[in-house]
Amino acid sequence: KQICFIIKLKNMDFTTDTYENFTTDTYDEKKLFFGWLDFVFFLLMLAFSTLIGIYFGFWGKKEDSAKEYLHGGKTMNTLPVAVSLVSSTISGITIMGAPTEIYRFGTLYWLVIVCAVTMGICINYFYLPVFYELQLTSTYEYLELRFNHRVRVMASVLYTIGLLLYIPIVVYVPALVFSQVSGLNIHYITVGTSVLCIFYTMLGGLKAVVWTDFLQGLVMVVSSVVVIILGLIYAGGFGNVWEINQQGGRIRFFEMNPSPFIRMSFWIVIIGNTFGWLNGVGVNQSMVQKFMSLPTYARAQRSLLLCVFGIIIFKTISCITGLLIYAKYHDCDPLTTKAVTRPDQLATYYVLDIASSVPGLPGLFVAGIFSASLSTMSSCLNSLGATFFEDFVRPYIKKSVTDETISKILKFVVVLIGAICILLVFIVDKLGSILQLSMSLHGVTGGPMLGLFTFGMFYPRGNVKGALSGSICSLLFMGWIVFGAQTAIARGHFKQPFLPTSVEGCNTNATILLSQIEDTVQDEVFILFKLSFMYYTVIGLIVMLVVAIIVSHFTEPPDLEKMNPACFTPIVRKYVEKHLKSIKKKTNEETELIKKPLNGIST
Repeated sequence: KQICFIIKLKNMDFTTDTYENFTTDTYDEKKLFFGWLDFVFFLLMLAFSTLIGIYFGFWGKKEDSAKEYLHGGKTMNTLPVAVSLVSSTISGITIMGAPTEIYRFGTLYWLVIVCAVTMGICINYFYLPVFYELQLTSTYEYLELRFNHRVRVMASVLYTIGLLLYIPIVVYVPALVFSQVSGLNIHYITVGTSVLCIFYTMLGGLKAVVWTDFLQGLVMVVSSVVVIILGLIYAGGFGNVWEINQQGGRIRFFEMNPSPFIRMSFWIVIIGNTFGWLNGVGVNQSMVQKFMSLPTYARAQRSLLLCVFGIIIFKTISCITGLLIYAKYHDCDPLTTKAVTRPDQLATYYVLDIASSVPGLPGLFVAGIFSASLSTMSSCLNSLGATFFEDFVRPYIKKSVTDETISKILKFVVVLIGAICILLVFIVDKLGSILQLSMSLHGVTGGPMLGLFTFGMFYPRGNVKGALSGSICSLLFMGWIVFGAQTAIARGHFKQPFLPTSVEGCNTNATILLSQIEDTVQDEVFILFKLSFMYYTVIGLIVMLVVAIIVSHFTEPPDLEKMNPACFTPIVRKYVEKHLKSIKKKTNEETELIKKPLNGIST
């Protein structure tokens, strides 16, 4: 049997916030199929992920310890870790969101591949050397080492809350797609896949996460490449696809408007995403934890290099998919005709449309979306387990507790966090408007978080008071901006225009007259609420650093002699070590002077 996804486009009301002046039209019913072979591909991916978790949970580990569970025993290989890093960066939201971004707003988003390079350079020279030399289980251990326990706990709480809000969205979005093409209840899908992910993460630890990420990364790439090949064949080649997109105004790269109050420009994408990824990859617990699983620093650097290349390749694949979607629907917009109800369903709708004659491909593509989501969820669960254990459990257990007991506690923590995330998925489902707000929360915590680590690594004069005051001010300021912007958008006061679409080529029995309403920003919207969402992390970082530096300047400086020079990035570390040597030399000279007898006085 085949489960039919039937799209009925009869007697639709096309009056929306964006378009007006329609006549009533009748569209032919179109059937899209999700057959048994599609389910086979999907279930095979889930089965392999489970088997990997079972293997590393019972046979693939050397010892039952926290080090084995969290760092894979420091025996991981470069390629699987690199693929795992890419898989964790590319979630199901990216697979569905990037093509939609290109379709609706043009190719400006494609510039993120430049950001991947700048991000990789910064991490390689500034952040990774510090974390790897210190060899910490949790990135937030660094904050305690550099500042004190209060700074560490605050950062851990922010990280935990951020991921608890992010994981349900990661799971919900692809589950929505699978529910659409299969007819299954979305709650069954989210619970089932979440339990499965919790199971193999809990059993296998970091090794299971990395190897399932490796498998799921391959599924993502294969499914996306097959879709692109099929799409290019259908569209008559890449040249034709590019020409259609150019005529539709989708090819946009060098929009050099410096204003931070437009949705996207060359500068907004380059600057905003570079700092966003520095936070997401450079100081993110789940990412740093994977770098720490490699036995040598050279391998960690190679995995970072491969990660950058992987991000570039996958972002390019996703953006080309967006070009293909526009080439297919440039004269019959599925959003306008209500063929899809949400923009993020465009990619799946496109695959089902062009690949219905290729058995298994729709299932492979949906499996790719789920692969990305499971990969992200498993990484988040493992890193949250590490952070929660190190910062909130270990201080309260006896030092005599065995490694086996600690490993069991870690597994329990993963299950507990996973259960909370499953419950939050139901809240996301009921409160659809929270999706966009939850995604914006990354901007609320991203700037303060990146600021804390940057402040600690780059500013030796920085102290605890500066770190706490700067991060709190940044958190409150960005929370105010994001909440204000989302409220304005929800009330219809702030609309972000997208590029025009057409329905002239749709199969209808009536003429459609379409006119795009001018999207205007009402005067009562406060100026800061109009800031581009891509600048949230940058602004949060700036606020944090400015406040922290000012407070540190007017308060007592830290004692550098009691501080580990490895806490600073290499270029700053040289200055600190030189300063410490001069202090030591001066101290030795003063000591020698004291020891010498005064002239004319015998000892």
